[in-house]
Amino acid sequence: MNSGERINEHTAMPAKPDLIRLGVGIIGIGTSGPLIAMSAMPVLTLIFWRNLGGALLTLPFALRHSRDRIGVKWAVIAGVLLALHFIGFFLAMRMTTVAAGTALVALQPIFAALFVKFSGGHIPSTAWLGMIVSFVGVIMVSGVDLTISFRSFVGDIAAIISAALAAAYMMAGSRAQRSLETSTYTTIAYFTCSLTAFPMALLLGNEIFIFSRNEWLILIGLILGAQMLGHTMFNSALKRVSPAIVSLIVFFEVPVSAVLAAWWLDQRPPLGIIPGIVLILMGCILVVTRTREPKRD
Repeated sequence: MNSGERINEHTAMPAKPDLIRLGVGIIGIGTSGPLIAMSAMPVLTLIFWRNLGGALLTLPFALRHSRDRIGVKWAVIAGVLLALHFIGFFLAMRMTTVAAGTALVALQPIFAALFVKFSGGHIPSTAWLGMIVSFVGVIMVSGVDLTISFRSFVGDIAAIISAALAAAYMMAGSRAQRSLETSTYTTIAYFTCSLTAFPMALLLGNEIFIFSRNEWLILIGLILGAQMLGHTMFNSALKRVSPAIVSLIVFFEVPVSAVLAAWWLDQRPPLGIIPGIVLILMGCILVVTRTREPKRD
């Protein structure tokens, strides 16, 4: 199976090199939620610097490769979607618990499956079982958060919107990398994301430069960990692996982030949301595994 066929096969197992990339990516992206929760930097400012830093780090590699016009267009679209995803994700990390927020963002494969269907792909009816299971989990998590505070509930809504935007970002990124090298794609997408956030930060009067040393250290951690080891590794795998599969593997971010949040922030989610988180993740697994076509003799 060549890379193009593998991308179009929504349940194909990634090859070993891509599994390694995705494994590193899980660890990198797992640091994102706790670091965002630790930071006091305005959300849009944090998005601006994080993505500008990522773009500058990948730029030297991108300059070695040619740029296809169609690929650049999709990379720019991906960058705008990434900025909108980050706004929702960052707000969720600060309004609800890291565990609840990352679990709801893990709904990516459900939205990815829906986008595949809406774009003409075939998703068997059995996949709806996983969507129903995850939906029950979402109701449980958001219901518990609503009893805690309206702020936590709004954070849940932001996380769900962020999940849909993340799935769209991954699909646009997969399309862009049909004709762009990963370094070229990430440079364009990250820079576009940064440029999308910057004017919004200025319009809202957010501080851009004056922060404590600790805030800049957190930012560096986000750039090197979540951005470079996380998003960039996932983007690299997207050249050969279906967005639905990448979105599914991202769900491992949930336990990594929850453990780090407990360790770094002493943040432990309410016990009532644990069953909901489990149902969300189970449903996401079912969505992808139930889309497997039956083998023909």
